[in-house]
Amino acid sequence: METKSWKAIKDDVYGQVGSERRDELERDAESFKIGLLLKKAREEKHLTQLELAELVSKKREYISRIENNGSNLTLKTLFDIVEKGLGGKVRISIEL
Repeated sequence: METKSWKAIKDDVYGQVGSERRDELERDAESFKIGLLLKKAREEKHLTQLELAELVSKKREYISRIENNGSNLTLKTLFDIVEKGLGGKVRISIEL
């Protein structure tokens, strides 16, 4: 049995880097990572989802959805959660 790298598996299943399906996979993975980072930061601040939601005028369920998949998160909400809710700063980089 041949062992394949994770990159080779992604190439086979989702297409080469730059293809529409592969780009969608990469965006979804980045969204998921943002959710995990926000959850970790919230837990480090010893806040519940409800407490964080109240700090940023959102519902607890919305915070839960963001932490679980990070999708449909606007930049404004990201800044609000990080700055108002968690007392941190957001840094964004763009690769071309």
